[in-house]
Amino acid sequence: MSKQPDVRLMQGNEACARAALLAGCRFFAGYPITPSSEIAEVLTRELPRVGGKFIQMEDEIASMAAVIGASLAGMKSLTATSGPGFSLKQENLGYASFTEVPCVIVNVMRGGPSTGLPTLTSQGDVMQAKWGSHGDYSVIALAPSSVNETIELTIRAFNLAEQYRVPVVLLLDEVVGHMREKVVMPEPGDITLIERKKPKCPPEEYRPFERTPDLVPPLAVFGTGYRFHVTGLTHDEFGFPSNNPQEATALLVRLKKKLEHNKDKICTLRTFQCEDQPEILLISYGSSARVAKRAVIQARAEGLRAGMVQLFTIWPFPDKRIEALCRSVKAVVVPELNQGQLIGEIDRYVPTGVPVVGVNRFDGNLMEPSEILEVVRKVANKGCL
Repeated sequence: MSKQPDVRLMQGNEACARAALLAGCRFFAGYPITPSSEIAEVLTRELPRVGGKFIQMEDEIASMAAVIGASLAGMKSLTATSGPGFSLKQENLGYASFTEVPCVIVNVMRGGPSTGLPTLTSQGDVMQAKWGSHGDYSVIALAPSSVNETIELTIRAFNLAEQYRVPVVLLLDEVVGHMREKVVMPEPGDITLIERKKPKCPPEEYRPFERTPDLVPPLAVFGTGYRFHVTGLTHDEFGFPSNNPQEATALLVRLKKKLEHNKDKICTLRTFQCEDQPEILLISYGSSARVAKRAVIQARAEGLRAGMVQLFTIWPFPDKRIEALCRSVKAVVVPELNQGQLIGEIDRYVPTGVPVVGVNRFDGNLMEPSEILEVVRKVANKGCL
């Protein structure tokens, strides 16, 4: 007799925590903050049951540092936070990127800036996920719109972190983090897990930041005989600080290229009602994408040829896919729970002369389909606002 599927009613934050366990996460360091605290609450119970470690640190800076250390010691590591805590993590997020330490950072976005609207939703950290630290550095950022997608993208976040030796930011928003939906939990044997590439050379020949053909050097685990230097200073292939211009250039170029050259593998999105080349294309992500989909259904019922793209990968931005989807449209509409953030990036890849119009709400509440539909009608009737 076949095994019954594991069907549950689950909150988004709980789903994130349980998916992290399925992905092999065995270390969590964090500090409580609304609206992400349920992730820590679940993991403080569940991690010890699978041999993992949970640490509540004194603040978000220390939490991110602990995650980096645990990852270098070989553990798949996670932290979870919200806006103010995410701001505090930025210096160490840049450090993790520069030292190529795989880890996952969940940011359950809430209204801001500053303390803002702690219990209400927002998508105000989209640009911060990419540019929050200083200097030229690269991360991956993913955005689910449902509890099921949270499970899928949490597992994917760990896989991408391990595969490319890079921090991955999972951008839930408060609506996704706190909604409850029916989910089917995957069985461990049905999940594809990616592990970091380990060195095959003897310890004395190991170069932790080697310029390999795939641009992702193998990462040894501390305590296994491989001793190497990790520093936030610009470094050579052995990890030692270097002011050599050629070495600095080679390192920074490699860090950028290892994601840029793999965009087709990293970037994922989903289209809706795009088979007939829609005249009006909605581009959205997170909880806003749920509302945008309903607006497209309503627009189609009125005879308006609208379609939608839901972005699962925000960074690196799927520029070629967006450029191709926008070639024949007459207008692009971008619903976001902020004053307009990703719209600027989208506008770069829309043909000249095609209006790109934002639908923005930033009062802590989820927008209504009618708000988006009204903009779609105006764009359809006038060509622009």
